[in-house]
Amino acid sequence: MSRRTKALRRSLSIERLSGEAAGSVTDTTTLGARLRAVRRDRGLTQEELADRAGLSRDLIAKLEQGQRHSARLTSLILLANALDVELSKLVGRRDQLGADRDGGGVLALRDALLMPSLLPGLDDGLDGEPTSLPDVERAARHACRSYWSGDFPALVATLPGLLAEARLTRAAQGNAAVYPLAMAYDLAAAVMIHLGREDLAAIGAERAITTAYGGDDELLWAGLHATYVWVLLHQARLIEAEHLATAMAERIEPAFSAPAQHVAVWGRLLISAIAPAAAAGRDISEYAALAAAGAGRLRGTVAIHNGRFGPAMVAEQETHGHTVLRQPNLALQAARRIRPGDLQGIAYGRHLIDVAQAHLDARHRVAATERLLEAREQSQVWFRHQAIARDLVETIRDEETRPSPAVRSLARTLDLS
Repeated sequence: MSRRTKALRRSLSIERLSGEAAGSVTDTTTLGARLRAVRRDRGLTQEELADRAGLSRDLIAKLEQGQRHSARLTSLILLANALDVELSKLVGRRDQLGADRDGGGVLALRDALLMPSLLPGLDDGLDGEPTSLPDVERAARHACRSYWSGDFPALVATLPGLLAEARLTRAAQGNAAVYPLAMAYDLAAAVMIHLGREDLAAIGAERAITTAYGGDDELLWAGLHATYVWVLLHQARLIEAEHLATAMAERIEPAFSAPAQHVAVWGRLLISAIAPAAAAGRDISEYAALAAAGAGRLRGTVAIHNGRFGPAMVAEQETHGHTVLRQPNLALQAARRIRPGDLQGIAYGRHLIDVAQAHLDARHRVAATERLLEAREQSQVWFRHQAIARDLVETIRDEETRPSPAVRSLARTLDLS
C-alpha cells in the first residue's frame, strides 16, 4: 500500500437525519428543535451560526422550521463544531433498549469501564479465585455472538461481569489471558457506539488497545484499532479516523507469503478507512481495490478476533461507501457481489440498510421498504438504534400518500409518531 495515498475531494456525502416541524424550545425530539435549542443556548442568531459554520442561513432556517428533513452529513458536522456540541447529541442518538433490558443497564457497564480502582497507585480491587482461562475465553466468545446477533440487552447485562472475571484471570495468567480482556473492552466500545455513548466507547476502545499492547499478539493489537476508527467516525473526526486506519494498515502491511490471518487483519483495517473517507466526500476506489486484492489471496472468509474478512466484507464496505457518496448504481452493483449467507446478524442488517438507502436514492421505494423489513428481522433491538433506518422510514412515509402497512409497521418499531 502506498504511504502517499492522495485522497480525492468529491461532493460531500448526504446522510438523512431526522427533523420535523418546529415546536417549542423545550421540544428536543427532532433535529430542527435540537438545533434551535442549542443555537439559542449559545446566544447565536441564525445568521451568526451560518457565518461560524460556513453554511447558508436558509439551510439553518429550513432545518429549524422542519421544511427540510435531511441535510448533508458534512453540513451537520460543521453545525455541531460551530455549536461546540457532539454530533450524536445534535442528531439525537440515544439508548433505545427500553423494556428490553435484561437485568443490567448502561450505567453498570459505564461503572465497569470507569472503576476508580483502575487508576494507578490504587488497590486494583481484584479479589477472589480467578476464572479458568478456557472458561473466560468461552464467555468472551459467547459475548461476541450476542453482539453479532444484536442481543444488546444480554450483552450490556453480562459485560460488567465478564470484564471483572477477565481482569482477574489476566492478573493471574498474564499474557495468556490478554485476548478475553481486550475483547471484553472492545465489545463494550462497540455496543456503546450503538447506544450513542461515544465518549464511553472511546474509553472502551482505548482500554482494549492498551490491554492488547501489553500482550504479545501484534495482530490483535493492530486489529482492535478498527473499533477506535469507528469511534472517531461517530465523533465526526473523519480525517483522524481515516488516517488511523491507513496508518495501522501500513504498519502491518503483509508480505506476499504472510499467513491468512495477517492478510485478513490488514484488509479489515483498510476497509475501515472507507466509511470516514466516504463521509468526507473522498474517493474510496484505492482502498477498495487494495482490500479486494488482499481478499483475493484468501480462500474464502477468514475469522479474525471479533470479526471476519473476505471478498464479501470488501463488497459490504464498498456498498456503504458508494451509498454515503450518493452513488446508488455503484452501491447496488457492489451489493450484488454478496451472496446469501456471506454476512450474518447485524452485519447483514447494516448492509441491508445501505441497500435500502441506495434503492431509495434510485427511486425504488418498494425495494427500499423490503430491504428495511429484512434488516429489522436481524434484531429489532439493534434496528431501533439505527438512525439511518429511522430517517429512511420517515422519508418513505412522507413520500407515500397513504403509508403502506409495511411502512406503518416499521414506523411503530422505530417509535415514530
